[in-house]
Amino acid sequence: VQLQASGGGLVQAGGSLRLSCAASGRSISNYAVGWFRQAPGKEREFVAAISWSSTSTYYADSVKGRFTISRDNAKNTAYLQMNSLKPEDTAVYYCAADNIMRDRSSFYDSRKYDNWGRGTQVTVSS
Repeated sequence: VQLQASGGGLVQAGGSLRLSCAASGRSISNYAVGWFRQAPGKEREFVAAISWSSTSTYYADSVKGRFTISRDNAKNTAYLQMNSLKPEDTAVYYCAADNIMRDRSSFYDSRKYDNWGRGTQVTVSS
């Protein structure tokens, strides 16, 4: 599975962006999808994840209530709607997918995802 994240850019604090994660090579309809981010000098951190059926979604506390993850399996694409952006949301955002998530904790763990796309830069100015 090849993943391509897009939709990043420069936005003022309080603004919104929608990131897309387009998959190719095979269908990700039975894959969990996660979004992670990495700011300069920091480790990659979990942002949000969604189960293959969209019945379960997971969020980092820092983005809960502001970000929404979704997917459209017909388009083989997942999304991350980011509202009320803050300067601390500035990072490179990566999408990842995997078809084996054994438990809830797996969704939060970057090591559980085997398929990664290139990141897209999100910069939030104050």
